[in-house]
Amino acid sequence: MSTTKLGNPAVVGLAGFGLTTLLLQFHNLGFIGLGPVVSMGFIFGGLAQMIAGFLEQKMGNNFGFAAFVSYGAFWIGLGIIWMLNNSGVYVSSHTDVGFYLVAWTLLTFIFWVGSLFIHTAMAFTFTTLLVGFILLDLAHFGFPELTTLAAYDLIVCALAAWYMMGATIINDVAGKALLKVGKPWVNLKNNENVSSKAKLSTQS
Repeated sequence: MSTTKLGNPAVVGLAGFGLTTLLLQFHNLGFIGLGPVVSMGFIFGGLAQMIAGFLEQKMGNNFGFAAFVSYGAFWIGLGIIWMLNNSGVYVSSHTDVGFYLVAWTLLTFIFWVGSLFIHTAMAFTFTTLLVGFILLDLAHFGFPELTTLAAYDLIVCALAAWYMMGATIINDVAGKALLKVGKPWVNLKNNENVSSKAKLSTQS
């Protein structure tokens, strides 16, 4: 058996997710234009996050595999919508984008349930992500004032993702758990073996 230590792909996935989410909220708050969001949506939030997801699959991590590949696809898909709108090809209305977000809200709910069995940092990140999606859904269907609230919530989500990234990197180089990720919000002792296989390696 090989004893070679492998890098943890979650650090790249979490970095890309957090940075692109943060930039989009800066745009939603009116601080920046859409250009940087589109660029990072394709490269860091999209491509890099998908690569991290495929590497998680190699490590036997279903949760990380599904989450990183899914949200990588989310950013690439959103970037394509923006590009097509800008070029006047297959233009998506505000409501069209709203239904796109509703579909992602439903998928995020599944990941949120899974996150409850991992650790506090993961559960908190997905809770804020789910709340952010719900607020954006409502903003696209008659309550535009909720966009600002969603932006602040998703800034917290992005920083929470970076916290997990920081915990993974810093704890590894320090050789001890300096940054804690907490316990699972739901702990079914009879399913400990199943739960451990689903965890992102952010606890190491």
